[in-house]
Amino acid sequence: MKDLNLFALFSTVGALAAIALGVMFPALAMGRAISRALDALARQPEAEKSILRALFIGLAMVESLAIYVLVIVLIVLFRNPLLAYLLK
Repeated sequence: MKDLNLFALFSTVGALAAIALGVMFPALAMGRAISRALDALARQPEAEKSILRALFIGLAMVESLAIYVLVIVLIVLFRNPLLAYLLK
């Protein structure tokens, strides 16, 4: 039973580290994209529609990475396939 508690502790810590890294990098990418879009808007205000359209599509793609990380971490955390191996 001690091995099971230790395994649960390590999988929880691993899940926390994965979600921290998996959210930090997309957040940095979103900040950089918004900064570049605002810079482009300041230089060419007449291209506002195309810049904003590209920005929102890019932000959706970057945000989907964070959502994928969250889903995978939740699957590993709550439906861990190695847990059945330890219970045998």
